[in-house]
Amino acid sequence: MKTFKLGGVHPPENKFSEKQPVEILPVPESVSIPLAQHLGVPANPVVKKGDKVKTGQLIAKGEAFISANIHSSVTGTVTKIDDVIDTSGYRKKAIIIKTEEDEWDGSIDTSDNLIKECNLSREDIVKKINEMGIVGMGGAAFPSHVKLMVPKGKKAEYFLINGVECEPYLTADHRLMLEKGEELMVGITIQMKALGVDKAIIGIENNKPDAIEYIGKLAQEYKGISVEPLKIKYPQGAEKQLIKALINREVPSGKLPIEVGCVVHNVGTAFAVYEAVQKNKPLIERIITVTGSNIEKPCNLMVRIGSPVAALIEVAGGLPDNPGKVISGGPMMGKALNDLDVPVTKGTSGILVFSKKQSGRVPEITCIRCGKCVNTCPMALEPFFLALLVDKQRFEDCEENMIMDCMECGSCHFVCPSGRPLLDSIRVGKSNVGKMIRERSDK
Repeated sequence: MKTFKLGGVHPPENKFSEKQPVEILPVPESVSIPLAQHLGVPANPVVKKGDKVKTGQLIAKGEAFISANIHSSVTGTVTKIDDVIDTSGYRKKAIIIKTEEDEWDGSIDTSDNLIKECNLSREDIVKKINEMGIVGMGGAAFPSHVKLMVPKGKKAEYFLINGVECEPYLTADHRLMLEKGEELMVGITIQMKALGVDKAIIGIENNKPDAIEYIGKLAQEYKGISVEPLKIKYPQGAEKQLIKALINREVPSGKLPIEVGCVVHNVGTAFAVYEAVQKNKPLIERIITVTGSNIEKPCNLMVRIGSPVAALIEVAGGLPDNPGKVISGGPMMGKALNDLDVPVTKGTSGILVFSKKQSGRVPEITCIRCGKCVNTCPMALEPFFLALLVDKQRFEDCEENMIMDCMECGSCHFVCPSGRPLLDSIRVGKSNVGKMIRERSDK
């Protein structure tokens, strides 16, 4: 069975919510919709305090090349535009809306009718995806229209769809494939048209046999689309590892997938594209897994963007006794939250609650030179050495040793018997090296 070859780990899966159908989270009393919930430049507000807005209405415009439009996820009144703490722990600008009775923008098709035929041109498809604020929903939240704009001199040969969901605990993509399979397939064909490709491959790890079977059957009805079962291995959902697993091509250091003829999108993104192009629906809600070993009711929820994390945990039975940590995302790449009023964003895939025992770290001791971090790194880096360079603030050497190639998957941290915070150190190093690179380019 196919997989990527270099490095990787297989942490306990803990997919407690995989059998739980998607439920709709009630609309909260107010939402805080961040202006920077995508990679790139924050959007600029086009509403002000006191304005009435409808569900699906444009409230902030992404005016830079790499940015994304933002729409209201609720009907209500803008109470203020202010700084709120987001999932990064920093205060960022957000539009706060007090909700009223739901009234959707009249241009949005809210019916469940499946629309297969798309008569838009390639350019109009990309324009519509841009207008609707669609971003990558696998975590990075990169504006989707930019990925579909193939640079001059490059050619897309394959459209690869990530249905891997390799992070432990998370099941949102799994449930999406089972419950919105037809819409997913149409979304894929729309993007194939936009890219001008005739081959699409959906990669699904073999711990989701029901999704492999169902999506495989649907794919037979759509020309050029196939399903490829993959061996279970983390971080197979990362672009470069998925490309290697599916078509055995390697993306060069510092380059994008288009260099090897590929564009990669998550299944959630493909579904959002279907709704944007066929239903004129902007990205205002998404499926989020709420789970944890001690959570009373692990679940998958359809959540309006800007809803507070606390509302999701409440539906799952509330915080268990003696909670230790609440994480946005999965346990490998997610970030701990310091406030449960933090709003969910377009890139929020899961809310994970750990007990105090699970939250504790192994006591740190001196590196024993076992080499496990090197063997498990999917990018062929030397995490122990990079962390040492960061500790000594030798950032030029960090750059020379390819620290910017690190995808922050956490595999090195996961296997380290010495409990060294390798990922924490490397993130600090990447931040400093990134600053150096920007300063060089500004000169």
